[in-house]
Amino acid sequence: MAGDEYFAAAGSLKLKGVSDGGIKKKKKKKKDKEKYLEANIRRDDCNTTEQKTCVSKTKAELKFEERKRKMEAERILKKASKTHKEKVEEFNRHLDSLTEHFDIPKVSWTK
Repeated sequence: MAGDEYFAAAGSLKLKGVSDGGIKKKKKKKKDKEKYLEANIRRDDCNTTEQKTCVSKTKAELKFEERKRKMEAERILKKASKTHKEKVEEFNRHLDSLTEHFDIPKVSWTK
């Protein structure tokens, strides 16, 4: 029969001279975890000490950060002062002021 002429082996191909061990993963040791935790603790300690001392920042950097905080506070107050209804009315006025060039033309296949 024609089916006997063609034979396909099921499964993966085997290489000569290679053991069928597969991939072996190394297990993590407790020492690695302890070193990792100690490194994180040391890094956190360094970050907190740097935040306490602002000696590394120049006067210009400090003024920039202060101005940035003030601008952000003003922006928040400006956004919070309007109600939703006022925002919608302002947006509608803006849309009315746009030219018809930005309108999407209607497309009809029947005409």
